[in-house]
Amino acid sequence: MSAIFELSLPSETLTPDEVTDISGCKRANDQVEWLKRNGWLFILNRAGMPIIGRLYARLKLAGINPALLAAPAGEGGWQPDFSKVQ
Repeated sequence: MSAIFELSLPSETLTPDEVTDISGCKRANDQVEWLKRNGWLFILNRAGMPIIGRLYARLKLAGINPALLAAPAGEGGWQPDFSKVQ
């Protein structure tokens, strides 16, 4: 059971190489342009490099709109369907 605690967890944000893989662009300006064009949320660090959250990227790449998960219930956000629960 202790082996689970010895696994190294990836960073909360994507590495520069991962952003390059996703965008297909090496230069930060080109990455930013690609991310904007494809509807990705990101922030820029002080050096002008795009920073993307790992969980956000996983959801986005899986075809899940992360914005819908954060919307309040009744405003287009995801809600469990209890209609078939007995």
